[in-house]
Amino acid sequence: MLEITATKKAPQAIGPYSQAISANGIIYTSGQIGLTPSGELVQGIEAQTRQVLENLSEVLKASNSGLSQVIKTTIFLSDMEHFGIVNGIYAEFFGDHKPARSTVAVKTLPKDALVEIECIALQN
Repeated sequence: MLEITATKKAPQAIGPYSQAISANGIIYTSGQIGLTPSGELVQGIEAQTRQVLENLSEVLKASNSGLSQVIKTTIFLSDMEHFGIVNGIYAEFFGDHKPARSTVAVKTLPKDALVEIECIALQN
């Protein structure tokens, strides 16, 4: 059975998708960009990365999980020049937990965001 996650502690979907879907104990999040829960895009790569990871944390929490349960992340960057900054902030949020990860540069992201991250996690 599929379970849809919806929390007001992260931005609402800006299209026809869910914040996350759970199936058989696995959570698949939609990509998060640096929007506040009220829908405002924060400015700068550091602020956007922190907001993205806070959003993912809230979506996972609403799905009965957390960052420590993440299996895999995919990071989309508007510019690979941001890799070092994003990597450092990512390490702060994940600590000793090191999920599998892919990082790719893309031409553009929704709302001209600088970073987007999605993840796959286990439910508690």
